[in-house]
Amino acid sequence: MTSPRHCFSDAEQQGLYRAIFERRDVRSQFLPDPIPPAVLARLLKAAHHAPSVGFMQPWDFIVIERREVREAVLALFEEANGKAAERFEGERQAQYRELKLQGILDSPLNLCITCDRSRGGPHVLGRDSIVETDLFSTCLAVQNLWLAARAEGIGVGWVSILDQAQLSDVLGLPAHVYPLAYLCLGYVGEFLQQPELEAEGWRSRLPLKELVHRDTWGEPLLDGSLAHLLDREEAQTGEDTSTPVPKRS
Repeated sequence: MTSPRHCFSDAEQQGLYRAIFERRDVRSQFLPDPIPPAVLARLLKAAHHAPSVGFMQPWDFIVIERREVREAVLALFEEANGKAAERFEGERQAQYRELKLQGILDSPLNLCITCDRSRGGPHVLGRDSIVETDLFSTCLAVQNLWLAARAEGIGVGWVSILDQAQLSDVLGLPAHVYPLAYLCLGYVGEFLQQPELEAEGWRSRLPLKELVHRDTWGEPLLDGSLAHLLDREEAQTGEDTSTPVPKRS
């Protein structure tokens, strides 16, 4: 039997799983209501408490409120998005052009989470073999902020269709600082039942069981009970955010 003494209560677990399953990449549902400073402070604190390799904490946070800065970023998006659309053909290109892929001006607040690739010096504990761990660590800060935002009823949208060098110029970043995530934040009218790209028929969620291997790549699971449980989790969850928290064993 697993000891429950370090487990969260059922209600606390339910809240965590709910934030995970109901998190969405928001583009279209933003409300104009401002985010109170106390709430934003909590979100930034959650992001700052992400794990990082060698405890390097490579992130910084640029809070972007001025319209002229956001308009400059929107211009970068429109340029990059036009180029991206040309990579598709026919109906797929038409479908792409119909997608709303940013909320830069619709959201009351933009936030850029950067990665200082020099932080911690030339030899960060645990980073010598995989130098990209500073980027990976910053992604964990993004995820922390995203889940905390969902718990606060705040939507987040990641604008990834941007030229990073041009974005760095707009934001005045030093050469050693990489603009990892440009985010749109704000309260929303609703959180969609499905991810927007899935609802629009662009992509579907992959079956979890097909992504789990045994020992080496491509070997199927031998544990029939695990395979059955993965199937059951998929059937229960789908996009059903009322899925019960897994029971302690």
